[in-house]
Amino acid sequence: MSQQLNEQPTARVDRRTVLKTGAAATGAAAVVVGTRSAGAAERVFRHGVASGDPRPAAVVLWTRVTPTAAATPGSGKGPRVTVRWQVATDRAFRHLVRQGRFATGPSRDHTVKVDATGLAPARWYFYRFLLDGVASPVGRTRTAPAHDSDVTRLRLGVVSCANLQAGWFSAYRHLADRDDLDAVLHLGDYLYEYAPGEYGYGVGNVDVRPHDPPREMVSLADYRRRQAQYKTDPDLRRLHARYPFIATWDDHEVANDAWQAGAENHQPDEGDYRARRARAHRAYDEWMPVRLDGTAALGDGTRMFRRLRFGRLAELSMLDLRTYRDQQVASSVPGSPVGPVADPALSDPDRTMTGRAQLDWLKDGLRTGGAQWKLVGNPVMIAPVTFAQLPHDVLDPVNDVTGLLPRDGLAYNADQWDGYTDDRREVFTHLRDHGVRDTVFLTGDIHSGWACELPLDAATYPLGESAGVELVCSSVTSNNLKDITGSPPRTTSLAVETTIKANNRHVKYLDFDSHGFSVLDVTPERVQMDWFVIGDRADRGTPASWTASWATDSGTQRLRPVDRPVGGTR
Repeated sequence: MSQQLNEQPTARVDRRTVLKTGAAATGAAAVVVGTRSAGAAERVFRHGVASGDPRPAAVVLWTRVTPTAAATPGSGKGPRVTVRWQVATDRAFRHLVRQGRFATGPSRDHTVKVDATGLAPARWYFYRFLLDGVASPVGRTRTAPAHDSDVTRLRLGVVSCANLQAGWFSAYRHLADRDDLDAVLHLGDYLYEYAPGEYGYGVGNVDVRPHDPPREMVSLADYRRRQAQYKTDPDLRRLHARYPFIATWDDHEVANDAWQAGAENHQPDEGDYRARRARAHRAYDEWMPVRLDGTAALGDGTRMFRRLRFGRLAELSMLDLRTYRDQQVASSVPGSPVGPVADPALSDPDRTMTGRAQLDWLKDGLRTGGAQWKLVGNPVMIAPVTFAQLPHDVLDPVNDVTGLLPRDGLAYNADQWDGYTDDRREVFTHLRDHGVRDTVFLTGDIHSGWACELPLDAATYPLGESAGVELVCSSVTSNNLKDITGSPPRTTSLAVETTIKANNRHVKYLDFDSHGFSVLDVTPERVQMDWFVIGDRADRGTPASWTASWATDSGTQRLRPVDRPVGGTR
């Protein structure tokens, strides 16, 4: 079993050799003990460093070591080694505040994950790891403010759906170029399970970069190797080294359209699904800087839903909407003699997406939380999207190309909260009945940008009340509508967007064409989301540009457009 031992600074660091590995990412130099070369550092710490889940006095620190050439990810080979970790207030590590030792080996794929405690709130720190005289790249991290502090601003990068086969992670590069974030919020699909050629770039599923291993990941070794491959991407490594991550999983961390006992992309010849999910969760716990069941230790559970607080300004509830959900149902009952009819199971109170324990936990936090803004990290979309009032002569031309839009009031996507409407009703009713204001759902999953109000009754909207707002980020690389159809930008996508907004007046902003990232800016007066889009995903150097901003003012539960993004520095 790996052990973490806090100790007082004892080792003297020889600073004769200074490596610039990752210096652009952190503004810091990686220091190597003795005369070890940059090549040695890259071989030992080839997957970089990361931090996550910031608390006022603690943050999770992560790396993976390769102590021998044979100790590759997923191999089960290599010796057990002890890695040192250090946290300092300065880049040169002259002022160490915490340090310790951590034993790792093949049983945990040579990963290192520690909860560095005893830190000061709302402060930047630098951290690194050392093995046999070789130092890792330097990471930079930040603790959360004290729970009772009056915070004037919180700023998060927001991303989801990063498919390595579908393009370069330019969105990560542009976020890492910023110097004004407190953390990065990753809303799921951090990686994808597919084999090469199965889900890539555009209509042809071209592999811009083929997955490793060259098969769909099913075994523990597969999941470990895929996690390792993603963490060799230079833009992701740089972003991890620059900011702490707050992450949750969606489905592709295991398999497409996952539910509690299966997944669309899990077949009988791939073995027991629950065993597969356990392997995926094990690799995720090993390789991601997150706390499961409240700790950085392995093997103590798989509870992903958790809450982080940023002073009196904001509380962020991170959801797990895959592990506990019942199986998805179709939007309509097949073979109905009167045409498409909504499946009554969509609103069955005995079906759940969240599971009872998580739903009660969410409701309790929304009602009793001591912070002003109630932010919810929400892997799949909660705003209702239907097409009840649109005639067939409007729907048919779009469906001739896309086949995407359901008829006659059917749900747009039954994998979202639209497929589990009783859970959604319970959340929205709870917000109304307890007078909860300033609730913002932050969502990924659907490879498109949305800004929505959340109607308590969609039939009477906009005259009726709004339970809160939802802000949805686009994908980092995963295919969107224009990519799936092969249509030029702002053609088919524009027609679909117009159709959706015409029949769903609570949808204020929608972009089915773009890839990129978002920036969320929280102040006591308002929450604002800025959407940034990149160019061609196949171009590693593609630029990014601002495209839209929407805000919700405190106490309003409504959205308004904003004519400029927040600044890139502060």
